[in-house]
Amino acid sequence: MKVAVIGASGYVGAELIGLLCQHDKVSITHLVVSENSTSTGLLFSELHARWQGICDVPLQAFSQAWFSKAVDTLDAVFFATPHEFSAQWAQSFINAGVKVFDLSGGFRLKEPANYPAYYGFEHQSLEALTQAKYGLAEWISADFADANLVAVPGCYPTASLLSLKPLTQAGLVQENSLIVVNGISGVSGAGRNATLATSFNEVSLKPYNILQHRHQPEISQEAGVQVIFNPHLAPYKRGLLATVTVSLNDGVSASDVDQVFAVAYKTQPLVRIKHSWPQIDHVAYTPFADIHWQVDEANQVAVISCAIDNLLKGAASQAIQCANVVMGLPSEYGLLPIHQLSQQGSA
Repeated sequence: MKVAVIGASGYVGAELIGLLCQHDKVSITHLVVSENSTSTGLLFSELHARWQGICDVPLQAFSQAWFSKAVDTLDAVFFATPHEFSAQWAQSFINAGVKVFDLSGGFRLKEPANYPAYYGFEHQSLEALTQAKYGLAEWISADFADANLVAVPGCYPTASLLSLKPLTQAGLVQENSLIVVNGISGVSGAGRNATLATSFNEVSLKPYNILQHRHQPEISQEAGVQVIFNPHLAPYKRGLLATVTVSLNDGVSASDVDQVFAVAYKTQPLVRIKHSWPQIDHVAYTPFADIHWQVDEANQVAVISCAIDNLLKGAASQAIQCANVVMGLPSEYGLLPIHQLSQQGSA
């Protein structure tokens, strides 16, 4: 698969490019930054020194001229861009026969009316929006391999949905009950551009965008239930933890909950069922999702926690999983060795 990455200078773009470089079924042909980026002309490895000698590819500026020249050479494009850019350009690539893997929020919500409220723009690419398939890798639909446009989930929704979907799909959650998702993310989730709000000298553990965060409708949409989502920002680099509290139907036992999680993830090697509460340090720099839960049978309540790396399982490595499925490969193809190398390097 010959691919381009648009948005190559950011944190997610850099992680994605690193994974693509080590994928033997993919060839990177173009690394692209925004039209006015000061990074234009630099080597990718000059911007992200970790990849010196691995990815010394020059960064090109996006333009209509670049698109016209490059599009016929591509099988797929990955957008690690602002939401509006993806919404504007996805259809053009699809029309040219190029598959689109969008890591922005440009196609995650099915209802166009939700975009002004949660993303601040009117969605003009309604044809592409109807084609978009949601790429929660462990829960993709049977026809996913035919996808022309994949909406890669957000980082908070990934951890939240991996926690919720085994229960909602099995019908164990009490109808119309209060479901609360508390999420905590490191500052890399805010992107690479420096702001006072994400400076380590300024950040403390704090909630933000309560009752209005753009990931709330995404989680509710894909879980099939309404949730209250409480995001928090924490003063560390990377990693994300979501803790979900749900009311269970009368008579649901702890063993019932154990069973639905075991069945849901028994063939999913990137989801690890833990015997204790997950920790961010155990998943940082890996493509894994670690999940643990506890059930209070007396009160018919379950609490589930899921830890992921927000830049990998919450973005870049999940995009690779989606691309693998489209290519007819196991979703974890090319990702597990990354973890092994990381562990060796930290030993």
